[in-house]
Amino acid sequence: MSYDTRRLSYRAQGLLAGEAIPEYLQRHSEGLNEPFDPAANPGGYIGLCEAENRLVAEMVAERLDRAPGVPAAALGYDAMTGSVRFREQLGRFMGRTFLGREFGPDQISVLAGAGSVLENLFYALGDPGDGVLVATPSYHGFWLDLELRAGVSIVPVHRSIDDDFRLTPELLDRAVADAGRPVKALLFTSPDNPLGTVTSPEEIGRVLAWADDRDVHVVFDEIYALSVFGERSFTSCSELRQSLGERVHIVWAFSKDFGASGLRCGVLVSENLAIHAAIDAFAYWACCSGHTQHVLGDMISDETWVDSYIGSMRGLLRGAHARLAAALDAGRIRHHPAAAGVFVLLDLRSHLAAPTWEAEHSLWIRILEQARVNLTPGAACHVGEPGFFRLCYAGQPTDTVEVAVRRIVKLLG
Repeated sequence: MSYDTRRLSYRAQGLLAGEAIPEYLQRHSEGLNEPFDPAANPGGYIGLCEAENRLVAEMVAERLDRAPGVPAAALGYDAMTGSVRFREQLGRFMGRTFLGREFGPDQISVLAGAGSVLENLFYALGDPGDGVLVATPSYHGFWLDLELRAGVSIVPVHRSIDDDFRLTPELLDRAVADAGRPVKALLFTSPDNPLGTVTSPEEIGRVLAWADDRDVHVVFDEIYALSVFGERSFTSCSELRQSLGERVHIVWAFSKDFGASGLRCGVLVSENLAIHAAIDAFAYWACCSGHTQHVLGDMISDETWVDSYIGSMRGLLRGAHARLAAALDAGRIRHHPAAAGVFVLLDLRSHLAAPTWEAEHSLWIRILEQARVNLTPGAACHVGEPGFFRLCYAGQPTDTVEVAVRRIVKLLG
């Protein structure tokens, strides 16, 4: 879409000229005007490009409806990084379910979603132009979260399928050497998006040791910590150290594990009190509402419900993934094995007309316009080579996902 930007600021002009919203998300918004319906519109659009878990929507909505009435205190100003009560509830919940120990309210900050947490955290960690290492394939939103307003520059660390997408100290060192700028931090994701893999304790230990040796911050994005359904259990970085220290930070949110992306509630855990003070200074523009804190705090304090929910949520993901994998295998579509999250990475390199990004884009357009299925292109995930696509399977009913796979298989022959 084109705009007359002549009367806007240079900042706004640059933002609009750079097309901050990726093409696949723009086409997703358009496709929602004609969605698939097995009876009314069997040839309609199926979007498999958004990492959401709508399989749990009814369970979570039903529990939120049981929260007691919103107290009058929630209508007024409170701490911009979350009320003390909510941060205490988060400390107990996160410590019990995946962090391995409880953190105090002074070590927790709450903002309006993980994106806001990352943006403000890296605003505090780096100056404009400083480098942040991100292993690829990666979540595409990191580029917006870190570069758009915080002004730091992501330095990709390209992992290869030939090495099972392992991140090694040698890859990190090479990326630092080639960065051409000072590197202030490493942003590390586990469970991994878009691979759907769970990092072993040994690899997490190597990441921590590497960051210590290079004197850089390491931010662990653990937003899918509870969404693990495979044989390997999740290990948080906090379980490997008695103290996080000043340079290790953890980000989590309700958007993935509770399928509540619309409630906008992200969490930072850090023992660096200066970081929390800086976040507090920015939080006025990104704070989480008192109403949201009230209902979420009540939900996570119900330990019986939380434990039952986590088991049910993992079962739903396990079943949906098994059906997807069976459909992909039946159609002879190669995919990287997943054990967590809400996505798989498809390997469609053999279906490219040539091993180029242009050919990948052409294949994505072909799948979108002929099969009416929208996948996340590998280019958006910053994969090191063309031909990979992310398929998100928990944002649609599994029957619909299977319809989409059959369409893709038919198109690719």
